[in-house]
Amino acid sequence: MTKRASLPRTAPFAQADIVALDQVIGRASTIQRAWLAGFLAGIDAANSDAPAAAAPVAQVAASPKPKLTILYATESGNTEALATAAQRNAQKRGFAVRTLDMAETTPSALKNVGNLLVIASTWGEGEPPQRAAPFMRALSNDAERIDLAGVNFAVLALGDSAYAQFCETGRQIDLRLEALGATRIAARLDCDLDYAEPANRFITSLFETLTPKADPAPASIIHVDFHRTDAQIAAQAESEDLAPAAVTAEITAYHPLTSSRSASPTFHVELDLAGTGLTYEPGDSLQILPENDPATVQAILAATGLSATPDPQTITHRLTTERDITTLTAKLVRDYAQAANNADLTALAADADATKNFIADRQVIDLLETFPTTLHGDALINLLRPLPRRAYSIASSQALVGEAAHLAVAKLAYHAAGRDRLGVASGMIAERVQQGDALNLTVKPNRHFRLPADPQTPIVMIGAGTGIAPYRAFLQHREALGSTGKSWLIFGHRHFLHDFLYQLDIQEWLKSGVLSRLDLAFSRDQPQKKYVQHILAAERDALKATIAEGAVLYLCGDAKAMARDVDATLTDILGAEALEALISAGRYKKDVY
Repeated sequence: MTKRASLPRTAPFAQADIVALDQVIGRASTIQRAWLAGFLAGIDAANSDAPAAAAPVAQVAASPKPKLTILYATESGNTEALATAAQRNAQKRGFAVRTLDMAETTPSALKNVGNLLVIASTWGEGEPPQRAAPFMRALSNDAERIDLAGVNFAVLALGDSAYAQFCETGRQIDLRLEALGATRIAARLDCDLDYAEPANRFITSLFETLTPKADPAPASIIHVDFHRTDAQIAAQAESEDLAPAAVTAEITAYHPLTSSRSASPTFHVELDLAGTGLTYEPGDSLQILPENDPATVQAILAATGLSATPDPQTITHRLTTERDITTLTAKLVRDYAQAANNADLTALAADADATKNFIADRQVIDLLETFPTTLHGDALINLLRPLPRRAYSIASSQALVGEAAHLAVAKLAYHAAGRDRLGVASGMIAERVQQGDALNLTVKPNRHFRLPADPQTPIVMIGAGTGIAPYRAFLQHREALGSTGKSWLIFGHRHFLHDFLYQLDIQEWLKSGVLSRLDLAFSRDQPQKKYVQHILAAERDALKATIAEGAVLYLCGDAKAMARDVDATLTDILGAEALEALISAGRYKKDVY
């Protein structure tokens, strides 16, 4: 029989207290006594400036912490935020965690890591994030094949199901790690734009599986944090939220930036952030929570027979504010085919090439009208993706504008498959809001598109169209700080007379010296089209000299055409190896869309 512990008669308590304490402590388990020891030590620490003396405890050899490496590939910061949250989660569970950016490591660093969690996003049509491209090439290089036997891995992939090569980067990594001898310990999870909840579930489940079973040894300590207030705990929880709640900001100024003859109407929007708690840095974006076009909502209700229901208001609200009613994906075609019971649609959904051709220039309404069927409201809601937030580069610096944020929003309007189409967020801002209205939004930080820490570092800003937005923020910031670092802007659009965005600001900065050099490419002002890459090619010697001075290059604007052409031109001017070195050094930064 085990002898029950008891307080000695010499303990510094009254006799009645010794008896009472002895009754509690004597029947407590080892875990309960350990918790009580930590609790009392915490109280002493909280009430004293000096550290509390630690009570002697039995010395038991601590088990080594299980190793975990979290590797992420990011373009816009989503996977980086997930990796940071996963790191905190793992540390709380007792892992020895190392978090690596693919841009700052190599595949050989994965040897002997023990457990590996990869969080990777896919960019555009199946491409890895720019910063992760060198890592991906090395990982796929059979000539430098590495042995990853003994590595346990799981892959969390982020993507956009609107693209054919959905989560392609994560898929490639998953297959390659297995081919190199690593052991898959969880099936890959492919996440769409609404990734936060499924990603967190995946990470939590993985860590629960990997966490060693608790050891009820007497030396086990339950850590209690007595110093943080409820407000601090709530603030940390908010910082860990991957999809922070939006706030409402009033539009205090709204006017066109382009002339009435512009083929790309663009609007300047100023928002009042006072009282929202939002702050930002140059290079960050605002994420707008848009509302769908009411006319499109009504067309969808009619196509599905829901407009004839007695009370369509609830479904109308959800289609307006919650669901993506424009983006047509292959998955939606397949899911709708199961609900519609239409032979032609079933055949279309079964043919990948036919589906790809059908969705290429169509939207949800085209699918519903081409293959009509009556749907229950919940069935329609469940078919559609959540309505994603739209990110716009902030065109201002708080160092100059205070509690405000400026945006440059170009209206997306085009004609396809017999219908006029309108961008969801840009259409709302261009056609359905005005000064005095409000937008629901949140800030999306982008630490990979920041100004250099040294304000004297030269910068080269390359952009077209609304790609000018973050550069206006950069130049406002340098103006506010009185920076004398060289700033070179290379800007392109269609017509000088109709599309020179922020012309007066730019001319003032050029006059004051905040902007050192300006080169313009208005593509339609001469018979031979002129783009920003043509300026780079023509000014190759000046560009090389500026880079030699330590300049940081920035690129912002269209990803499909402009960014590819600029990359090709920079590769021609500098060489592929030198350009890759700039990327690795953080001296070539992109914000493309």
